[in-house]
Parts: sequence; C-alpha cells; structure tokens
Amino acid sequence: MSSTITEYGLEQARARLPHIAAEAVAGYSSVITRHGKAVAAVVPMGQWQAQQSQKIRAAGLLSLRGTGRGLWPQGAGQAVDELRQEWT
Repeated sequence: MSSTITEYGLEQARARLPHIAAEAVAGYSSVITRHGKAVAAVVPMGQWQAQQSQKIRAAGLLSLRGTGRGLWPQGAGQAVDELRQEWT
C-alpha cells in the first residue's frame, strides 16, 4: 500500500467511481475535489470503522461535559453544594 493519496476532480471521480472503489478495496484512499478544494474522501472501510470505534471509545461520558450549560439557573451550583453538605 502506498501512503500517497490520489486526488480526483468531481467530474473525473464520477466517471471513475468503479476504479476509485476498487482502490479503496485494495487499501488506498482518494480525495475528491471541487474547484480545487477537497470535499470528500474515499477510504478503505476498515480504516473508517477503526476511526469510528476510536471516536466512540474516546468520547465516553466526558463528551457530555458541559452539555447542560444554560439549563440551570444562576446559583444552582451553590444550591446543589448546600444540599450535598446536608448529607455529610
């Protein structure tokens, strides 16, 4: 497998899609560009699945940190701390 990534213009990629898919099956990645800017990547499925499972493992509960911002009124943290202290 080569570490170089082949670039295809959008129209060229449309015409060569079976070839690009065959390259992905063989383990090669390709980038599709439009007006010289990368818009999509075709990567081997195993590589994509490995990235997805790595993202899921890395996310865990820490990904939820801060998601409730704006849901609690001002001073809610103080009220929760006071309630916790009642139980200690």
